Amino acid sequence: MSWDDDSDADEYGGRHPGRAPVSKWRLARRAAATVGLVAGVVALVIGAVVAVNLVGTATNPGGFAAPNAYGPRAVLPPVTTPPEPEPDAPAGDAADPLEEPSGLSGAELAPMPSVDPEWLERVNEATGIPERALSAYALAHVVIAEEDAECGLDWATIAAIGAVESKHGSHGASKLDSNGNAQPPIIGPALDGEGVATITDTDDGELDGDTTWDRAVGPMQFIPSTWAKWGTDANADGVADPNQIDDAALTTARYLCESGPMTSPEGWRAAVFSYNHDNDYVDQIATVAREFAESVG
Repeated sequence: MSWDDDSDADEYGGRHPGRAPVSKWRLARRAAATVGLVAGVVALVIGAVVAVNLVGTATNPGGFAAPNAYGPRAVLPPVTTPPEPEPDAPAGDAADPLEEPSGLSGAELAPMPSVDPEWLERVNEATGIPERALSAYALAHVVIAEEDAECGLDWATIAAIGAVESKHGSHGASKLDSNGNAQPPIIGPALDGEGVATITDTDDGELDGDTTWDRAVGPMQFIPSTWAKWGTDANADGVADPNQIDDAALTTARYLCESGPMTSPEGWRAAVFSYNHDNDYVDQIATVAREFAESVG
């Protein structure tokens, strides 16, 4: 019931005499009180909105639509293709044994493309990614773009996985040599169920040296059963080796693209989640990948 009615009900429901006429001063005071009440309600609503956003930002530092929740779209690295090898020497000429083909079958290997050295130097300076590892990530991007143009995977995402999994092949005492091999090999902890997944041995210890439990292997940390299915010989040396960064990086690319296109936030997250079923891991890879891509421009 409004305050200017002729009569009001008391606490017992009865009627009591109408109120005396309200003075202008009292009207002004009541108007001011009403304005103050409205202002207070508005302030409470604004405060609630701010609080909700602060809570959301605390759990997701980028906000509700954080761009770091998914990966970047880094530009395809420039590559150079070495010239075709010279024709074989005429019959009767002595051949230099050091120039004989190095493939296991004895057949000549096709010229392998290489990443533009100026690009490698520039990106290395901007990101801190070692050039040997960066070359592997970039070549994996180039190959997968040709094999599966719809995937949309880029070098920055592959590099982010390499950074998180093994610091680009430099975990512990390991380092990548000039051929891209992690020396000594990077072997993860036993997957014995103690704070990790439970995976009994699948390769008789061939890759990880453990005949009881499986262990993740190499700079991109593949478990032996996954490597058995996806392992790739990217450097054309006749061996698919999880400890060799070119092989591991291209295997990572093919594995991720198997999940489908990575050109949307949902597709990108689904692919990285397939690599490691942990949303915090996916968020971490997204953040690192975007930092790499944005540092290059």
